[in-house]
Amino acid sequence: MMKMLCIDGGGIRGIFAVSILQELENELNIQIKDHFDVIAGTSTGSIIAASIVLNKKMDVVHDSYTEYGEKIFFRQAKVGIMKSVYSDRYLRHFIRKAFGEYTLGDITHPLLIPTVDVSKGKPYVYRSNYDVSSKEELDVKLWDAVLSSCSAPVYFPPNILGGKKLSIDGGLWANNPSLVCLTEGIHHFKKDISEMKILSIGTGEQKIDFSITENNNWGVKEWLPFNFKTMKVTPKLIDLALHLSSESVSYHCKLLLKEHYLRINKNLGEEIPFDEVGSMEVLSQLGKQTYREEREKILSFIGE
Repeated sequence: MMKMLCIDGGGIRGIFAVSILQELENELNIQIKDHFDVIAGTSTGSIIAASIVLNKKMDVVHDSYTEYGEKIFFRQAKVGIMKSVYSDRYLRHFIRKAFGEYTLGDITHPLLIPTVDVSKGKPYVYRSNYDVSSKEELDVKLWDAVLSSCSAPVYFPPNILGGKKLSIDGGLWANNPSLVCLTEGIHHFKKDISEMKILSIGTGEQKIDFSITENNNWGVKEWLPFNFKTMKVTPKLIDLALHLSSESVSYHCKLLLKEHYLRINKNLGEEIPFDEVGSMEVLSQLGKQTYREEREKILSFIGE
């Protein structure tokens, strides 16, 4: 049976997924990588997935989120019309520091990182070194692939690879990378659906409020509302797109894999935008609580 771990995108809400894996790792004193044949992560999930294949402790990853979160999501623009809302300066520094000079070719454990190749207008998946990629692809730095997957449009500038390729957030098409894993299992590893199991970890389900109002214009201020008190734009439209992407993939994977698909997520009960750094502690505690609630299912799923 091929076991796969898939981690959603969701910006700072990734600390929710980190906390779940942190509890699992600490309780069993294991290397998470050793329990999964394939690991995939999108956007913030790519940071976590890449950390796992390098055997980085989730305690360290958790500390990095809290250390860099406020620096990464420090606004350089109020609305992001003339330039991206955030500079990628600290995001780039954080990711480069975390993954150093590793290339995709240095990593033999199957790793999948969904992105978008804006230059060609197509989805693109960065893959580690397991006999599927060309030498040119394997020469890509791991941090470059991760930064590409994290570059949410409007909020961060695109990542430019080799001076010619614009690459952005894979959450636009695969915020939940479970179907990416499923198709990789079928096409490359020649597995039947019955031979695959996926543990899918979300970043919290938001309650995104799009209330009916007397204003029928539905322009930018309805989809990306601006709060004059906090001087912040709320990324409602992007968060809604990420949520719909994740949940539709979950539905299809559950339909196809049945009991071989385990989705771990939690209703947040409120809006927590992907750049809401003030909610990190709440999300961290919620992740730990979710692990306790789902512990038996998770342990049974990975064979512990």
